Amino acid sequence: MKNRINLWSSPRNISTALMYSFAQRPDTAVEDEPLYAHYLLRQPTEADHPGREDILQSQNNNGNEVTARMLSHDYQKEVVVFKQMTHHLIDIDTGFLDRMDNVLLIRDPRAILNSFSKVVEKVTARDIGVPQQFALFQRLQKAGKLTAVVDARLLLLNPESVLSQLCDRLGIPFTPQMLSWEPGARPEDGIWAAHWYGNVHKSTGFQPWKEKTYNLSPALASIAEACRPAYEEMLGAALRP
Repeated sequence: MKNRINLWSSPRNISTALMYSFAQRPDTAVEDEPLYAHYLLRQPTEADHPGREDILQSQNNNGNEVTARMLSHDYQKEVVVFKQMTHHLIDIDTGFLDRMDNVLLIRDPRAILNSFSKVVEKVTARDIGVPQQFALFQRLQKAGKLTAVVDARLLLLNPESVLSQLCDRLGIPFTPQMLSWEPGARPEDGIWAAHWYGNVHKSTGFQPWKEKTYNLSPALASIAEACRPAYEEMLGAALRP
C-alpha cells in the first residue's frame, strides 16, 4: 500500500528518534510498536519486559487484527510510519508486508546488547531481534519488497544525507524539519516510554555518532559474535552518507 511504511528495528537502536523525525513531517502520522502486546502474549524467551501488564491493557494483542487496521485505518495523513520491533513479528500472517514499504534499521550487535542488558536480564540473540531481522531481510529481498536498510552509525554520521536517500526510496520529499524536534515526552510514545525513552526525551535531534568501547560479559560477547555475520551482510546493503 502506497505510503504505509514499516520501520523494522532491533531494540535499543535509534528507532524512537527516527519515529520522532518522521513525526515532524506535516504529511505523516506515526505509530509506536503496534505489535508489542501481540508479542508479549507469545514471547518465546524469558526476558522480563518492564510495564508488561500496562502494555497488554493498552493495545490489541491480536496481531492479525492489528495489521489489518494498519492497512485500512484512516490516519488522516498521506504517509503513515509504523515503528516496529523485528522480534514482534511472531505467529502472524506476514502477507501485509507485501502491501507496504519496509525499511530495516540495523545497529552493531555489541551496541544493542550493551544498552538492552541494562534494562532486561536473561538476554538472548532472539531478544534483540537480529536473527529475525536477518530472516526478514532475506525474505524481503527475495520478494523485492525491501525498500531500504538504514544503519544507525551511518545515519548519525550524516542524518541529512541518509534521510534524504531514505525519503527518495520511499517516494516522499525530504524536509529539513525531520532533523530536529522538541525535547520531552511526545504524544506518539507508547505506554512503555517511561522505561525505555529517557535518553531520547532529552534530545532535540540526532546525536552525533561517537566511537565507543563496549565491555560486554562473556555471555553477551558470545551473542554479539554470533549475530555479527548477519549484521555485516545487512550492513552491506545499507544507505551510505
